[in-house]
Amino acid sequence: MVDRDAEQINSLGLNLIYAINTHVHADHITGSGKLTKKIPSCKSVLAGAGGGKANVLVKDGDIIKFGDFELEVRETAGHTNGCITLVLRGQGMAFTGDALLIRACGRTDFQEGNARNLYDNVWKKILSLPDSTLLFPGHDYKGRTVTTVDEEKRLNPRLTKSKVEFVDIMDNLGLPYPKKIDISLPANKEDGLKDLPEGFNI
Repeated sequence: MVDRDAEQINSLGLNLIYAINTHVHADHITGSGKLTKKIPSCKSVLAGAGGGKANVLVKDGDIIKFGDFELEVRETAGHTNGCITLVLRGQGMAFTGDALLIRACGRTDFQEGNARNLYDNVWKKILSLPDSTLLFPGHDYKGRTVTTVDEEKRLNPRLTKSKVEFVDIMDNLGLPYPKKIDISLPANKEDGLKDLPEGFNI
């Protein structure tokens, strides 16, 4: 995937300056470190609170500038300690990683997860944005790509509950342990550059 992405970036004549991870992932290996090796202008970015390595470590309130645009870093811990949401200033959109998904949220039962912190941070730092704000999650298992603050405030089946109810829901999801966590997590603490088992590609 990294080779594919680097080839596409170069073929389009783009100047990639940042590869941003919204948190240290447990279910796949980031390509950010490898991208920085292939594209010298690129720097990897990660929240310092996540405990991983990157060229640039950010914290709440930091601004990431690119061209005429600015991303405001908002720490939204709860899924992991190092989760961040990136608000694109003046454009009415934000990138929520795994903290807030479409009609869902990131699980909180491993890797420093804390349901109470997630509830508070999502409400204070994401759902406090204007209702019309477009929210782009890190992924969606149903193929959806975007939601809004208004939709999630009204329709999210977990976050429309009280904090007590939310914590109970998150404590009883019964999800299986991530299959690749024992390989992915140590590698992602090293920006994806840790030696991987043979045949394990990113």
